[in-house]
Amino acid sequence: MKTNYIKHIFSAALIAALSFGATSCINDLDISPIDPQTGGSFDQEGVFVKGYAMLGVTGQKGIAGSPDLDGQDEGESGFYRTTFNCNELPTDECIWAWQDNVDIPQFTRIGWNSSSQRTEWAYVRLGYDITQYNFFLDQTEGKTDAETVRQRAEIRFLRALHYWYFLDLFGKAPFKDHFSNELPIEKKGKELYDFIQNELNEIENDMYEPRQAPFGRADKAANWLLRARLYLNAGVYTGQTDYAKAEEYASKVIGSAYKLCPDYRLLFMADNDENEDAMQEIILPIRQDGVKTRNYGGSTYLVCGSRISGMPRMGTTNGWSCIFARASFVQKFFSDLSKVPMLPEDVEIPDAKELGTDEKIDAFDVQYGIRTVDMIKAAGDDRAMLYSGVGGGRRKLQAEAITGFLDGLSIVKWQNIRSDGKPTNHTEYPDTDIPLFRLAEAYLTRAEAVYRQGGDATADINELRKRANCTRLVQTVTEQELIDEWAREFYLEGRRRSDLVRFGMFTTNKYIWDWKGGTAKGTSVASFYNVFPIPVSDINNNENMTQNVGY
Repeated sequence: MKTNYIKHIFSAALIAALSFGATSCINDLDISPIDPQTGGSFDQEGVFVKGYAMLGVTGQKGIAGSPDLDGQDEGESGFYRTTFNCNELPTDECIWAWQDNVDIPQFTRIGWNSSSQRTEWAYVRLGYDITQYNFFLDQTEGKTDAETVRQRAEIRFLRALHYWYFLDLFGKAPFKDHFSNELPIEKKGKELYDFIQNELNEIENDMYEPRQAPFGRADKAANWLLRARLYLNAGVYTGQTDYAKAEEYASKVIGSAYKLCPDYRLLFMADNDENEDAMQEIILPIRQDGVKTRNYGGSTYLVCGSRISGMPRMGTTNGWSCIFARASFVQKFFSDLSKVPMLPEDVEIPDAKELGTDEKIDAFDVQYGIRTVDMIKAAGDDRAMLYSGVGGGRRKLQAEAITGFLDGLSIVKWQNIRSDGKPTNHTEYPDTDIPLFRLAEAYLTRAEAVYRQGGDATADINELRKRANCTRLVQTVTEQELIDEWAREFYLEGRRRSDLVRFGMFTTNKYIWDWKGGTAKGTSVASFYNVFPIPVSDINNNENMTQNVGY
């Protein structure tokens, strides 16, 4: 059973003080009270639960109406959606169909500036969440009972995770480690890196042993995996690599009680919090429920955003028709795009009324081998969860202009369908939990770390390929093989930009993809886009913050 994460926590008086600084960007947003009727006493359990809730919800009344942050689009301003957009929309994996939306053309081509609303949404959400974590830690400081010690360790982990996102996205953070009205100071590069590393080291022993925590709470394996991620990217963050430590901590995760799920698709289905095969790989999920955690920024965004009305096995009554695959991503499974199963151009599509059921769509699609199961078979890889069929309209493989959702193949990895065949009761807002940390990351982290140190990384990559029933096992690891494998395993999981930056491919001509730089064939962009700008509003209101070079 899923926990109801929407808890009433702070009084209006407490929230009035909630900001990174008296005149900072975050304070300008007028952070709203969670429950004006709640008294001013500290509800430790409620505030603790809220610490996890903020990963997956945006306010106190479901989809809208009582947001954490006033002054922003509530649906757009949640933790997962804001960080996902920054790490996915500018990359080789996907495109947001509606180019008239705010900042979307800039994200598509990598061309934002310091007034970008979408980068500010991520910046402000991270800062708000950290403020809440600081509040909990200050209120529980000095308590020594076992449960409080563990809760404090987990909240410090979540705070470290948020500071990691600051480091990865912005290269710096408006830093505070206590709840106060003082302006945050700037921490960047190695200084922020060291803080995160030290925090994770200090709290490790107070966290649950691997797989002993209630599902949805961080344990030691989550701690180790974040450290492995930090060390793998050390060269980007500090200028000095630390692949040996990345290998060490990835190995600790692999050697723990977690195991790979035997079926890749189970990790992204509506019952991934009940299916033991899926749960044994998911180290830290963002909990989602179609009734209790309704929002537009979690798995609703992933499921609804990647579907259009008329697609088979929608899993939702609400297809937003927003996110589709770039041709460059399809090439991760089909190096020769002429081999991608597609409907012949001279074949007419039946009227939508003639394709009114999944069975009728399948009956048409099977004639041309354009179902997802056909795509997987042609790719020889279970992870090729793409759809080129006619449900919802005729799709293109790649387009000369971005005009809508059908300008690329559909990605159907995220599903609001149960693996056991039972119906989902929540057909508009998904039940699908988001695996924010899962074991497969440790395998690819170790593979890359070993490769960077001159070792043989084939075993860890092939472990994932065998799980995906991949018909091609890797014989010789190359840098291109590694970055492509990161995409095949983790596409649309909110990390791609970070990987491309680490490989020196995000802005350079080392790797070009469709619409990079604003042209259909792609081109390089200025290197300062490897980090996002500090919002101009915070630069203007916090004298401690400096702008990133180039903005």
